[in-house]
Amino acid sequence: MMSPTRLAGMLIPAMAFLSCLRTESWEPCMQVVPNITYKCTELNLNKIPNNIPTSTKKLDLSFNPLRHLGNHSFSNFPELQVLDLSRYLTCCITSGNPIQKFSTEVFSGLSSLQTLVAVETNLQSLEDLRIEYLKNLKVLNVAHNLICSFKLPEYFSNMTNLEYLDLSNNKIKVIYHSDLQVLHQMPLLNLSLDLSLNPLSFIQPGAFKEIKLHELTLRSNFDSTDVMKTCIQGLAGLKIHHLVLGEFKNERNLESFDKYLLEGLCNVTIEKFRIAFFDEFSEDITDLFNCLANVSTISLVHLFLKRPRYLPKNLRWQRLEMVNCEFEEFPKWELDSLKEFVFTANKGVSTFTEMKLESLEFLDLSRNDLSFKGCCSYIDLGTNRLKHLDLSFNDIITMSSNFLGLEQLEYLDFQHSTLKQGSDFSVFLSLRNLRYLDISYTHTQVVFKGIFDGLVSLQVLKMAGNSFQNNFLPDIFKDLTNLTILDLSKCQLEGVSQTAFGSLPKLQLINMSHNNLLSLDTLPYEPLPSLQILDCSFNRIVASTEQVRQHFPSNLVSLNLTRNDFACVCEHQNFLQWVKDHRQLLVKVEEMVCTKPLDMQDTPLLSFRNATCQRSKTIITVSVFTILMVSLVAVLVYKFYFHLMLLAGCKKYSRGESTYDAFVIYSSQDEDWVRNELVKNLEEGVPPFQLCLHYRDFIPGVAIAANIIQEGFHKSRKVIVVVSRHFIQSRWCIFEYEIAQTWQFLSSRAGIIFIVLQKVEKSLLRQQVELYRLLSRNTYLEWEDSVLGRHIFWRRLRKALLDGKPWSPEETADAENN
Repeated sequence: MMSPTRLAGMLIPAMAFLSCLRTESWEPCMQVVPNITYKCTELNLNKIPNNIPTSTKKLDLSFNPLRHLGNHSFSNFPELQVLDLSRYLTCCITSGNPIQKFSTEVFSGLSSLQTLVAVETNLQSLEDLRIEYLKNLKVLNVAHNLICSFKLPEYFSNMTNLEYLDLSNNKIKVIYHSDLQVLHQMPLLNLSLDLSLNPLSFIQPGAFKEIKLHELTLRSNFDSTDVMKTCIQGLAGLKIHHLVLGEFKNERNLESFDKYLLEGLCNVTIEKFRIAFFDEFSEDITDLFNCLANVSTISLVHLFLKRPRYLPKNLRWQRLEMVNCEFEEFPKWELDSLKEFVFTANKGVSTFTEMKLESLEFLDLSRNDLSFKGCCSYIDLGTNRLKHLDLSFNDIITMSSNFLGLEQLEYLDFQHSTLKQGSDFSVFLSLRNLRYLDISYTHTQVVFKGIFDGLVSLQVLKMAGNSFQNNFLPDIFKDLTNLTILDLSKCQLEGVSQTAFGSLPKLQLINMSHNNLLSLDTLPYEPLPSLQILDCSFNRIVASTEQVRQHFPSNLVSLNLTRNDFACVCEHQNFLQWVKDHRQLLVKVEEMVCTKPLDMQDTPLLSFRNATCQRSKTIITVSVFTILMVSLVAVLVYKFYFHLMLLAGCKKYSRGESTYDAFVIYSSQDEDWVRNELVKNLEEGVPPFQLCLHYRDFIPGVAIAANIIQEGFHKSRKVIVVVSRHFIQSRWCIFEYEIAQTWQFLSSRAGIIFIVLQKVEKSLLRQQVELYRLLSRNTYLEWEDSVLGRHIFWRRLRKALLDGKPWSPEETADAENN
């Protein structure tokens, strides 16, 4: 199967040929940064446009069939720093034909050029690229070409500022000592070379002897382990800061990895070493790193090490990176010299086990889906020198201690891990040196107000995506006097305590976006003398009052109120005018739009006109007064009509004997209890009581309201109110209860007996204020479905019904005994 790289190599010339058949006209180049950066890609250019200003510093001419790059072609751009000529093709070229050479002085005059990109230009030799004039060049990218020789031209000796040479994906097979003669004569100490994807088969021994490089990258270069071993041996004598070996994810050549492949590195002086994308490692890696004992930093990326059980004790590594390696268990290596340990994206390990790295100062265990049964203390991590700890993007972390022995921590990251018991006690109490804390998206609900006690040095706190009790931000930051950045976004906040930020004199940025704030309350931010940036975007803010806006911090320079529920109505015209007057303070003020009323939805706030609110005050006043009077009369008629009926009835029946002992007010959904319990026990008991029940005693054909007053209240001695969740939610029940209050007031012998059928939440009960107050101040009966509870309940209820009933003493005694 043809590789993607080779297929691209065949398609590029063909595409160039087709592009040359098009017209030579072109569109103007894109001005990215005025007078500085211009992008002229895929415009079918055959020469450099004349309208590019001479002040240009970055010019992208890639994907164009340029034909005329003669001498001094770029002499008009003395300040040019970056030039991209990628896929520069002569018109009508076909595969296999050599490209026309660059003119001798094509780059003359570009004394400021620092970056030159000539990718896929069919370049066959570095000699053809006449860049001897580019003495300030730092980056040269000639990847994906046809260069077959690594010989560096003599003019490289004049390019003392060159820092990066990309020769990847060319045709280089062998490297000789003579190819690097320039580097032997004039060393470029900061030069980085990328030779990846070249089909290397041989490196002459001594070719790199006494040469110093900053970085050398050799990835997917070798067809066999024997070739790789030979080429590594050819690096003998090289002194390098960073050596990268391995393969690319989609460019694999070696099926297995011989642990003796790296023996040749014993003759190379290396500061940092990185090896990537090798499979089939044996479990015995004892001798793998023998030649890397003195390396300060080693990176292992996507290696199948599985169970690394042992490492030599003579290793002097100071930093170890293990990224995306297929471990089956957490490594328990003892490296006394190790100061930094990065162990990330290793999905095979599920449980963290105790470490013993006493010199460790930097620990990154992020993105491993690890679970921690206990966190965090010296016993867990085996060091008391730790300053940086990253446990983000893991599984469940149970906070069982408050970082005893880890008092030196300055950076702590838990984001996107599930914290348990994180708000149960002062978890961070001992971290007085901590400067950065991220607990974002950790499923933490802040209940304990002392959660951040002890963080006296903290400068950055991120806690987005969590929640607070009752969706209200309390005063929990009292110790954070050095805090400068606070992220409270996506915390479902509906309100903020007026003293929440009272002890944060250095706070400069607050992110309150993506919450449920209903108003722009600036009082909490008033005591923040250093606040410069406030983000309240993506909330439900409708407006703010002028009194509140007066409390903005004086140093505020950026306020984001976009994506809120602004109401563009005359009631808020002062706020809408304030938006116009302070547009320099507001971020993306043009994106602040109305959501109400419907006819102004998505209209920018800046388009609102106060003139629409300037109507006749007299007409408005008269209209409002008329509406209020009509409404008042209607309310009075509705409110007191039935009460007047009740008053008239009380006078009529005041001296007569009552037909019923009690009128029962209850919800129809509680009728089963009324029939099976209340009626059965009172009407069939000793003595019997006669109850008035609407389903049985109301006169058919008479209005319900009239039946309630005439049959219910006028003919009953007392009223029994059965209070339940259904009762409070029923409009008829509340109506009957209100009439009962008036009846009790008008009739001297009337009494109301409350029976609470089931426990009702106070929040629901408070919806009926008078009923809530009455139950709070008076004794009531509470139904309890137990033998003792039922006995006490019926005895108390009968006693209450006996009050005022004209019975003989014997009957009264029998009733009290039952």
